[in-house]
Amino acid sequence: MAGKKKQHQEKLLVHVLRIRIDQQTYQRLQQLVSTSDCRSACAVARKIITGARINVFHHDDTMGPVMEELSRIRKEIRSIGININQQTHHFHGSKSSSEKWFYANRTLQEYKKTDQKIDRLLSIVNQLAKKWLSKSEPEKR
Repeated sequence: MAGKKKQHQEKLLVHVLRIRIDQQTYQRLQQLVSTSDCRSACAVARKIITGARINVFHHDDTMGPVMEELSRIRKEIRSIGININQQTHHFHGSKSSSEKWFYANRTLQEYKKTDQKIDRLLSIVNQLAKKWLSKSEPEKR
């Protein structure tokens, strides 16, 4: 009969350690639990004791409207791309040159719409780059 697979004995968490902490320390641990990848105060304490990395997540509420606008621009560019693909399909399916000119002009109008959207997109990205790069530049002494 096959039993349980043996794990590395030195990596098993077999020793129990119980400690008491004050309210302020407990609140700091709970704050880390709410903003990190740890699921409990015990996990945070274990990572602190062992010196393991604690990933803390930061949520910037000011980015909400910007992200909504970027998402909207993405959807609009995608729908314009779909329209261009449809126009191209009709262009290749048309027999007369007047129909081809018609579809070519409509496709050109769709491309002009993308220029406006991409200009707006680049403007937003430039503003974000200025904001992020100003935070990441080292202080000059």
